[in-house]
Amino acid sequence: MFYYFLYSLKEYSIFFNLFRYITFRAVGASVTAFLLSIILGPPVIKWLSNLSVVNSIARPHAEKIHSFYAAKGTVPTMGGVLIVGSILIANLAWGNLENLYLLLALLVVVWFGTIGFIDDLLKLKRKNSNGLSSFVKFFGQLTLGLGIGIFLYLDPGFPKLLYVPFFKGIAISLGVFFIPFVIIVLTGSSNALNLTDGLDGLAVGCLSFAAGTFAIFSYLAGRSDFAQYLSIPFVPGSGELTVFCASLVGAGVGFLWYNSYPATVMMGDTGSLALGGALGIVAILIKSELVLLIVGGIFVWEALSVMIQVFSFRVFGKRVFLMSPYHHHLQLKGLSESKVTVRLWIVAFILALIGLSTLKLR
Repeated sequence: MFYYFLYSLKEYSIFFNLFRYITFRAVGASVTAFLLSIILGPPVIKWLSNLSVVNSIARPHAEKIHSFYAAKGTVPTMGGVLIVGSILIANLAWGNLENLYLLLALLVVVWFGTIGFIDDLLKLKRKNSNGLSSFVKFFGQLTLGLGIGIFLYLDPGFPKLLYVPFFKGIAISLGVFFIPFVIIVLTGSSNALNLTDGLDGLAVGCLSFAAGTFAIFSYLAGRSDFAQYLSIPFVPGSGELTVFCASLVGAGVGFLWYNSYPATVMMGDTGSLALGGALGIVAILIKSELVLLIVGGIFVWEALSVMIQVFSFRVFGKRVFLMSPYHHHLQLKGLSESKVTVRLWIVAFILALIGLSTLKLR
């Protein structure tokens, strides 16, 4: 909105020329999303509390951790509506809505956020942890992933390549397999962040580091001069995703204001599925899918810990971890919730730095 109306006033004052710059609008989107989260946080939390949208701690085969979460049974969940709302408003205000990549990113946030919202509502109605079935959630994610995969595959200007970080000029042609690859990245990132969302502030804190890193990647990928100098793929138009990623950081940090230990609101699947999908679509559009494995390493490990645990128990009848996802294993090892969260934040920060190092180490 600002991009259209205020930039058009550049003839009257040089100040309005600022709105053409992605960096300026990215800062504006980040600050706007942050302030929206901070200002709207109390009324949204009160509204969710009045609706009795509270966190359910009763989960099958998870009795060991119920004692850690006794007090969380009264904490409202579904706070992801605050995150998604802040992201949408910030991008409507500061983004160039004629940019296809920005529209795709917003579509993923709304679509995945809606799936999570329905899941949270069903949990509220049933008053337990049984929301949408895994099949229905996966089908909803797969449908959008398939649609985006086909759309990008049919776009002759979009590269259907898998670029390998740390190596200059190495790119694997995916061909028609690009379509299932898009589905895997989108569903994988979305569900990985969802699994990480188990401790106060853990998921949204790690998300902020990853989104900040991708904001830098998006800006560079959208500039032919920087892309050529750094030997990274140049994707025309992807620079606008800098605004989107900056809004993720602002909304995430703003939500962390209320979600930090001890949390007064949980994001629920509404937020975790939307934010995970957001990271996935940005990685696809700027051709940094393998970099996502690095900067989103915490999410990857949390998901892997679940898969390893299930595989080991079913095949060998033994558990590798005391409990999965991995953050629960650390809790059962005796670490406090806040210590686990901060330590994993530190790891997420280091992984973000390693991800940034791939820009030059090629």
